[in-house]
Amino acid sequence: MPDRGGGPPSGPRIRVGRPSRRVRTLLLTLGVLAVLLMAFTMFAGFWTDWLWYRSVNYSSVFTTTLWTKIGLFFVFGLLMALAVGFNIWLAHRLRPPLSAMSMEQQNLDRYRMGIAPYKKWLLLGITALVGLIAGASASGQWRTWLMWVNGVPFGQKDPQFKLDVSFYAFDLPWYRFLLGFGFAAVIISVIAAALTHYLYGGLRVTSPGARATAAATGHLSVLLGVFVAFKAVAYWLDRYGLAVKSSDFKATDNWTGLRYVDANAYLPAKTILFCIAVICALLFFATLWRRTWQLSVIGFGLMVLSAILIGGLYPALVQKFQVQPNEQAKEAPYVEKNLAATRDAYGIEGTQVSEYPGRSETKDKTKLRDDVDTAASIRIMDPNIISPTFQQLQQMRNYYAFPTNLDVDRYAKDGKDQDTVIGLRELNLAGIPKKNWINNHFRYTHGYGAVAAKGTQVDPEGRPVFTESDLPSEGDLGKYEQRIYYGEKTTTYSIVGGPQKEIDYSDDTGEKTFSYKGDGGVDLSNPINRAAYAAAFSEPQILYSGAIGEGSKILYNRTPKERVEAVAPWLTIDGDAYPAVVDGRIQWIVDAYTTTNGYPYASRTTLGDTTADSLTAANDQRAVVAQQNQVNYIRNSVKATVDAYSGDVKLYQWDTKDPVLKTWMKAFPDTVKDKSEISSELMAHLRYPQDLFKVQRELLTRYHVKDANTFLSGSEVWQVPDDPTNKSGDAVPPYYLSMKMPDQKQQAFSLTTTFTPNGRDNLSAFMSVDAEAGTGDYGKIRILKLPTSTTVDGPKQVQSQFNSEQDIAESIRLLRGGDSEVEYGNLLTVPLDGGLLYVEPVYVRGGDLKYPLLRKVLVSYGGNTAFENTLDEALNKVFGAQAAEPEPPEDTGEDPGQDTTEPPPTSTNPTVREALADAQEAFDAGQKALEQKDLTGYAEAQKDLEKALQRAEDAQAKADQGAGDKNGDDKASPSASPSKEAGGGSDTG
Repeated sequence: MPDRGGGPPSGPRIRVGRPSRRVRTLLLTLGVLAVLLMAFTMFAGFWTDWLWYRSVNYSSVFTTTLWTKIGLFFVFGLLMALAVGFNIWLAHRLRPPLSAMSMEQQNLDRYRMGIAPYKKWLLLGITALVGLIAGASASGQWRTWLMWVNGVPFGQKDPQFKLDVSFYAFDLPWYRFLLGFGFAAVIISVIAAALTHYLYGGLRVTSPGARATAAATGHLSVLLGVFVAFKAVAYWLDRYGLAVKSSDFKATDNWTGLRYVDANAYLPAKTILFCIAVICALLFFATLWRRTWQLSVIGFGLMVLSAILIGGLYPALVQKFQVQPNEQAKEAPYVEKNLAATRDAYGIEGTQVSEYPGRSETKDKTKLRDDVDTAASIRIMDPNIISPTFQQLQQMRNYYAFPTNLDVDRYAKDGKDQDTVIGLRELNLAGIPKKNWINNHFRYTHGYGAVAAKGTQVDPEGRPVFTESDLPSEGDLGKYEQRIYYGEKTTTYSIVGGPQKEIDYSDDTGEKTFSYKGDGGVDLSNPINRAAYAAAFSEPQILYSGAIGEGSKILYNRTPKERVEAVAPWLTIDGDAYPAVVDGRIQWIVDAYTTTNGYPYASRTTLGDTTADSLTAANDQRAVVAQQNQVNYIRNSVKATVDAYSGDVKLYQWDTKDPVLKTWMKAFPDTVKDKSEISSELMAHLRYPQDLFKVQRELLTRYHVKDANTFLSGSEVWQVPDDPTNKSGDAVPPYYLSMKMPDQKQQAFSLTTTFTPNGRDNLSAFMSVDAEAGTGDYGKIRILKLPTSTTVDGPKQVQSQFNSEQDIAESIRLLRGGDSEVEYGNLLTVPLDGGLLYVEPVYVRGGDLKYPLLRKVLVSYGGNTAFENTLDEALNKVFGAQAAEPEPPEDTGEDPGQDTTEPPPTSTNPTVREALADAQEAFDAGQKALEQKDLTGYAEAQKDLEKALQRAEDAQAKADQGAGDKNGDDKASPSASPSKEAGGGSDTG
């Protein structure tokens, strides 16, 4: 029988040898190509960044930042490598002879033998690795280094140590970095030296006898002595750190500065621990001569015990038995220091707090009604609601779009400033008819024109009264460059100026083309540039596309906030960039802040939280771009502009006293222009920034009081109310409004908000800041404090009152009929003759009508409420009197303007005019049904209205596209008829 036992397997044997020469060559080639590809990708990122900064004339920012990072990388990387490498070399040099080896050391012999041929390479590899890590970490501290080396004094001293604030803001962070680096270097060196000593017999773990040789003992003792010496330095710096230490305090979160226990327990404890650490370090150094760990170990144990007893237990006892029994008296002096420092650090020290009765004593209702017009220019166009209306009436083409939240500005008309809602017709790539690489990046490259409307008026249909409209835009803004290559919605790159023509805009005659001739962008005619951008953007077509040629430029980093942040990476950017037509150009205006979290005694705040409200929750593009999220000092130190056509970025010094800005201007010279270079036309559009205002109002909920005892009691703590117009639960946003405070003689463009008591809904205060730049009162904060003995309705209570009144609730229910939606606009608060006037526009968005129209206005004053079709009607009802008729204008022989009762013809297209007539008839029928509370009739009228408006828009769109009849020189746009009709509306403001 065959042998079936174990044995070698039958069959041919396969021999595994070295790869063939061809395979090795292929692998080597692939490896080299991979390395070259990685190197070129890294080079592409560096090169494209350099080209971009050069294109915006901020190459000095790039080079200063780059060389600072490189310098820190090499200096601290080399220091770490030398420290660790030297200690490994020294431990190896101090190794004992290996003749009398223990069993433990014999077991390690194979490891020593294994690394023996590679000792130098291993040493170089370890030192290079720790050096690279340390250098990369240090390069991230470029801001700390630049602030330390360029720091300028604040001219103010802290109340405890009498040091200039610059020590805490600029010096202390750098010293702490150096200390942290020293700790890291010593700890890594101790570990590396100990392992080397153990490997070569200097340390023994299991062998009997001495655990360490004298050389190893001396070496490690010195390293531990250096560590303890660094700990002594840390204790000394901790003394100053108490002035900027964050802690929770019953009066406020994020308290900064010394309290009673800090000044009387922690401060002396840190001093004592510093002395103990110095003595302990000397004992470790003494081990070099004594050759024993005994004293140093006893000293180290004493230091640890002292840290527990003196640094932990003693302050706890002081807090328990001295502070808590009489906390208010003990803490009051330190609270006063915190109050003064916090108010100064956030620019709220000049806040004017006035008592305000909250109720009017005037019996003359006619006078009160007349006073409304002088008290405020009440804005009934809510920029956060009517963007869809702008979109529907002024979009013109699907590849245009308006931002979700429009902006409020002011423009002069007939010598008078008027609050204006403005938005730009930006590029919307989602609306491109056919998407491909050429269309997305070469043909559809820019938006076109600004659209503006009066903030205080609507037409009879509830549409905006446009002061700048159509395509190209025409109106009160005059002649200006309308092309928008840089905007809030422009987030992708475009390649312009080359052989491929761009779509400029479309009118009745068809598409107009354009080729970019601006200064913005990076030249792509260079093949190296093309290759670099092809790699950086992962788009190989950039390298070989025939659409790129002589004169081609690539535009990217196109949002205003993104550009300002890039050229000034040391600034915190306000969340709301807004456009303005200035000197014949569309300029984006961006507010920027300098911040620090090292202002002694000033409480910290979290920018991301304090600047959040119901608008940022719905639109994250409005969120602040913060370099430091936790800060305790902030200044609106820079006003920046971004040209919507060229992308040109300009930084203007706004706060000429800010030491933080002066420090950065020393670090980056010639990047910030002098304040005197701001033109008068630009100055007319600068305003007080929203995010700074929101930070200040959050601090003023507690820091409006100046008395320490009141602050500690918490009886005067306020809160920012939730937005009553929606159910988001987020804070109400501040509102821009031209209004007059009781101590002002005339209206001023202002930013306003309200406060309620902590945990309650009634009104506790009203706050405004003069937001009009260039005026003497710019930035002045005024607070009207209401009495605590009586209650005045707050925003939420007023909104509830609106919703609970039977007649108003029934009207709202009727407005919601027929699949319509009701949207509440901004609830504006206006001080008036000792009382508070609330005004809220109400918009209706029909089922098929895709944009909101102003249908009603809610008004409340002194407990009286009105819900009428226009603001004038609502005010007349609330006050029981009509406003005095304005004097008629003098007859100058000029066109007196549009008729305020009957809109002018808007189109020569008969179909459009017929549809608009039907729409007017349906609207009148709906209003009549609403007055009679006829729900069915109102719903039918709404449907007829929507159908009529849709017919008008379809007919006009068809005419504009050349598919329908054209009527002579009529150039009405698809939505020109309703928008033009809006220009003839009645003034409800």
